[in-house]
Amino acid sequence: MVVAALTMGFLFPVVSDARQAQASTSRGQSIGGKFMCMCGCNQVLTQCNHVGCTVSTTMLKQIDDAVTRGDSDDLITQNFVQEFGTKVYAEPPKSGLSLVAWMLPSIYLVIGTVVVIFVISRWRAKVHDGMAPAGAAGASHPGISAADLERARQRVARETED
Repeated sequence: MVVAALTMGFLFPVVSDARQAQASTSRGQSIGGKFMCMCGCNQVLTQCNHVGCTVSTTMLKQIDDAVTRGDSDDLITQNFVQEFGTKVYAEPPKSGLSLVAWMLPSIYLVIGTVVVIFVISRWRAKVHDGMAPAGAAGASHPGISAADLERARQRVARETED
């Protein structure tokens, strides 16, 4: 019983340390996925496959050290932004001017749809205003006299007879 207790006492911290290291590594990978590698490869930090890239290795080590210290995600992000500027973001934050940039495509889509619907409705209204029913008595056609219209109808009737 004493041996079992001692064994558990020695093994439990090792298992929990391994799980904690694995969790910090996955957390570090999660945080690193929010940043760009600053070596100039234009890839996400955790996906930089630049041969011999020391920048990504250093940045990932900084993240892992911060995670090991217990720093929050926001603190780690602030440290990287202070060190590299806002260009370190893989995806710009959705606040301030960046929020406007995120919203503009949707706004343009809505405005464009409204303009297209307006233009099409105007075209349709023009077409319907200029047309009168074929057999309407006293239908007036702008620019065509009644005599010209009657002559055109008679000509059409003659040319379509078989």
